[in-house]
Amino acid sequence: MDSDLPPRPEPGTATGATDDPGNGTRSDTLSDALSDSGDDTDSTSGTDSGHGATGGSVTEAVRPEWSGIDRMTTLDLLRLMNDEDRTVAEAVATQLEPIAAAADAIAARMARGGRLVYVGSGTAGRLGVLDASECPPTFNTAPGQVVGLIAGGGAALFRAVEGAEDRPDLAVADLEALAPTAADCVVGISASGRTPYTVAAIRQARAAGALTVGVACNRGSALVSAAALGIEVVTGPEVLAGSTRLKAGTAQKLVLNLLSTAVMVRLGKTYGNLMVDVRAGNAKLRDRAHRIVATATGADEETVRSALAATGGEAKDAVLVVLAGVDAPTARRLLAASGGRLREALASARAVDRRAVD
Repeated sequence: MDSDLPPRPEPGTATGATDDPGNGTRSDTLSDALSDSGDDTDSTSGTDSGHGATGGSVTEAVRPEWSGIDRMTTLDLLRLMNDEDRTVAEAVATQLEPIAAAADAIAARMARGGRLVYVGSGTAGRLGVLDASECPPTFNTAPGQVVGLIAGGGAALFRAVEGAEDRPDLAVADLEALAPTAADCVVGISASGRTPYTVAAIRQARAAGALTVGVACNRGSALVSAAALGIEVVTGPEVLAGSTRLKAGTAQKLVLNLLSTAVMVRLGKTYGNLMVDVRAGNAKLRDRAHRIVATATGADEETVRSALAATGGEAKDAVLVVLAGVDAPTARRLLAASGGRLREALASARAVDRRAVD
């Protein structure tokens, strides 16, 4: 429900969205190559106005002064793209408050058993699926707790499914299959903020009572208007006009990194900056679990190995075994009672010890 949501912060101005593409660092060769294009348009023209864009969308805007990129040297082309990439983190920084508001709201619902569902098409959809797929090994989330939906289904992860993003009916069907409730959170991701599939998914989820978040790279989009919470990371025109897998895609990845990591930290999936909930499903991750337990406890190698063996490789349980001096079943019980939060479980174990001494 929307009544307990924090007020939506005003969208910030994306720093660098209207800056000179090289931020004053381009080489003379690069400047010459751009001048050779025969266009003397001011470098800031059209960035916020959507000049040369489809329907005024900044992500679709064409910067005329970049029309000579095919005549640049490869190195100068890369310098131009890299200079533009530097503006992405600044644009994301303007949206930290709404990202924090979304993370807190999502964590509150997930703590009550809700799910986090990402929805998108094309690059945005793939990034959502990627983030969802990385939550189980990184944070040991339960199957189905974090879900990624992409227009066109699984096939669209590997090959573009033409027309799928224009099908609101597909979004409705995909959401209905998940049967979202008020406990769930649905995050729609779209560079333009107007993708029919994604907008329809957010509307369907909101009608079902789920918390909805819109992540777009344009201001005032249909997606953000449809969602309860909005994140507007305005990255400006792409060097390759309309190729939103570039700056917009990078911004979306950064936002999802921030969002899911903050949510999992709030849910107690970490201990300090250690991934104590890591799922040790291969040799690399088993080694990581060992290092995590050793770092968190300062214990010797044999003690760490013994604790991990007793807990079936669960790093969080093993840390509690070592630091609290309890057996594996007790560690599991203490963690369950604390909602999986290791610090709280440790405090409970120490409180029991103090009472025993008294």
